[in-house]
Amino acid sequence: MLSLSMIVRDEEARIEDCLKSVKGFADEMVLLDTGSVDRTIALAEACGARVERMDWPGDFAPARNAALELVKGDWVLVLDADEELRSEAIPQLKALMAQPDVLVINLLRHELGAAMAPYSNVSRLFRRHPRLRWSKPYHSMIDESVDALLKQEPGWRIANCTEPALLHEGYRPDLLAGSDKADRLRQSMESWLKDQPNDPYACAKLGALEVSDGNRDRGLRLLRHGLKQLPEGDSSSAERYELLLNLGIALTSEDSEAAVKCYREALQQPLETRLSLGARLNLAALLMQRNELEEAIQLTTTACQRAPEVALAWYNLGLMERRRGDLIAAIKAYERSLSVNPSHAESHQNLAVARLLGGDIDGARTGFRQAIELLRAQERQEEANALHAQVHGLVKLDDEASA
Repeated sequence: MLSLSMIVRDEEARIEDCLKSVKGFADEMVLLDTGSVDRTIALAEACGARVERMDWPGDFAPARNAALELVKGDWVLVLDADEELRSEAIPQLKALMAQPDVLVINLLRHELGAAMAPYSNVSRLFRRHPRLRWSKPYHSMIDESVDALLKQEPGWRIANCTEPALLHEGYRPDLLAGSDKADRLRQSMESWLKDQPNDPYACAKLGALEVSDGNRDRGLRLLRHGLKQLPEGDSSSAERYELLLNLGIALTSEDSEAAVKCYREALQQPLETRLSLGARLNLAALLMQRNELEEAIQLTTTACQRAPEVALAWYNLGLMERRRGDLIAAIKAYERSLSVNPSHAESHQNLAVARLLGGDIDGARTGFRQAIELLRAQERQEEANALHAQVHGLVKLDDEASA
């Protein structure tokens, strides 16, 4: 029996899609609501979920542990409302769950809209064992309890699902802007770091947040401090990679050579290719800026081969092939990018440019129109007007597109 366990609050916009994604896979769906004032509870119950209530305890781990106490399944799948389970992963998940020595199944999560780290690995599917508990007040995990259990019961095994299993929209800026999630995460991080100032995980998460919020100096200090606290060995590879990735991001604008070094070291960590896509794509982009195209294209081609569902990789490959002068390869790459993400205005625009350079006037006109329409639909009016003004003298646009 598989139970879905969730904590929710004011998730009416997303809860139905989340619950529908596990229908037929989970035998029971149990939600713990921490204070919704919208239709979250009614929508969840209409989808067949059982909803219990509690006041928000101040951080995520106690809430997840309380939710865990409510389920009855032999296995537990934990989702947030901004996540969906991919049906393509279910056969592999069932096969792994059938193996009697598997305790935890790590799930590849596709971070939609998070260009810097398109994938993460989350331990969200596990046997309901009394020793497994959530810890850390933000981005809470069961990992510490798993490590302790494996020392006492070494017969258990941790498995990895190689098929991307989860889609996650939580890092999209437009979604964060409409919620208090970012503020709650920051408060939890600051509190945890105050109590655990040498915790590499806390340094990585808060350091990355500081860099993204423009507090670069503090972010750099936290990331460098976190690296110093890490023990040697493969057991720290994931944390070392995350620290190096975010350190590279922080250094890119002022010290590209140091950023390249960070990305190269990050790629030396023994991680699955999808989990290291951020460093791979960022390194390739820096190498392209330095006109080191062969290595840049090699890195990006590998990303496209190993993770063909990531539109950014195909888009970057198109930019590189065009700079190298291979218009046919560039056009193919832009087309692959748009097959994955048809709403990416920049891919439409650059595909139009490549077609124009290749003499395809009609194709270029269509691409520019689509780019302009998308920019306007995305409320990027200034960019749309600038693009229209730039290309109107090269390709005659009809009245509708220029209105």
